[in-house]
Amino acid sequence: MSTARLETFADGVFAIAATLLILNVDAQVVRDAPNLGERLVHIWPSYAAYAASFITIGIMWVNHHTIMSQVERADRRFLVANICLLLCIAFFPFTTRLVAEHVRGSGAEPAALAYGLCAVATALMFNATWFYAAIAKRLLRPDADPAIVSGITRAYIPGPWIYLGATLVAFASPVASIILFGVIALFYVVESSIFGGAAIEPA
Repeated sequence: MSTARLETFADGVFAIAATLLILNVDAQVVRDAPNLGERLVHIWPSYAAYAASFITIGIMWVNHHTIMSQVERADRRFLVANICLLLCIAFFPFTTRLVAEHVRGSGAEPAALAYGLCAVATALMFNATWFYAAIAKRLLRPDADPAIVSGITRAYIPGPWIYLGATLVAFASPVASIILFGVIALFYVVESSIFGGAAIEPA
């Protein structure tokens, strides 16, 4: 079957997840706050969490687009893998809010762990989605670029381990773990911009 409906649905989920992030920031601004300026400064973790998660979701959207640029068709198992992937992505706004609200309190560790486990699960589902399509070129286009296929494979394999490492840091320092997630997001932006240009086809 064609991948058109899958791509349309996926784009909608990515867009909604990214939009929900800013609602998490908005929720931190109390109506009729006695000192709005002070409140806006106080909620800086919400800005940081929003930026890191928005960049992360954006990079995931780029990655999904890259996968779909090499896939010719979808079968039921591929659709289920995508649904599970999108389920993880749609969960990011919730874990982002946990981090923003609890990073300075006693709930910092579970919040960082929840965020990290969501990232690990998402990376695992990216691997499952890609490798199901790519192994033996099961669902790939006949003219799929071998260099791009190889590049996607090399880039995805370490993903779950990178996120798992940042997640485990939360047991020692939740703040350091959260900072690592931001660094990882920035790294993927730079990596994608420098090395991924050839892998992205025009929309």
